[in-house]
Amino acid sequence: MPARVTVRVPAKVNVQLAVGPARPDGFHDLANVFLAVGLYDEVTAAPADELTITCSGPDADKVPLDRTNLAARAAELLAARYGRSPDVHLHIAKDIPVAGGMAGGSADGAAALVACDALWGTGASRAELLDLCAELGSDVPFSLVGGAALGTGRGEKLAPLEVGGTFHWVFAAADGGLSTPAVYREFDRLTPDAVAPEADPSLLAALRAGDAGALAGALSNDLQAAALSMRPSLAETLAVGTAAGALAALVSGSGPTTAFLAEGEASARKIADALRASGTCRSARAAASPAPGATIVSG
Repeated sequence: MPARVTVRVPAKVNVQLAVGPARPDGFHDLANVFLAVGLYDEVTAAPADELTITCSGPDADKVPLDRTNLAARAAELLAARYGRSPDVHLHIAKDIPVAGGMAGGSADGAAALVACDALWGTGASRAELLDLCAELGSDVPFSLVGGAALGTGRGEKLAPLEVGGTFHWVFAAADGGLSTPAVYREFDRLTPDAVAPEADPSLLAALRAGDAGALAGALSNDLQAAALSMRPSLAETLAVGTAAGALAALVSGSGPTTAFLAEGEASARKIADALRASGTCRSARAAASPAPGATIVSG
């Protein structure tokens, strides 16, 4: 057994989030085009007498340190699958915004699965890990896979997508979070006539071509109206980034983080500076995509 294993895992942005009507199980069918971006959490697993969690980094005080944390649930799920006790200390080094619509909690769940699998030598296959990810949550499988993918079902059924270049982004974190279930409830209220979702062929073509201009024209998020309804101040943040030169702006996932597609690295720096100076967001970070999924970096 190694002394400890550290896994790095990326945030995500939804370049398309098409949402269907609520299903009988309470979930929604999605056409969810994920793109992993270069903002990362790291999860370190080390032997311990019992399951414990610690966290450091921005917003660490907002991260639950009990069994509700997806990293803890991942350790318990893997241990139960292989008939062992989930005795591990998990430390989360946080850099993905908390409750920001960028799958930070899901990322930690995927990273904990990979870290505990390596620490315990359980030898789970990729398919087994993906099955466990899907049990943990809709976004967790993509955090394991990274790159770009189309998620269908509730987002957990993944088909890899080709990306023909690097896309540059700026992510503006808002004060406070938004509850994903609450945003979906607001979507249901605002969109009683939702239809079965489909991936946009023009968006998939823009990803394949690595064409930022074409991607900007195809970005969409069916949850954006609901997020803006619940947090109207996000509209000002979107306006500031657009005025600073963003090719396109949208709410990331269920929000409240906002995402700005930039023409290149220099433009991204300019947009980030303008957002920081505007006072409309808590922080603004530039990052590139696509990024690799959960990766062991030590251990």
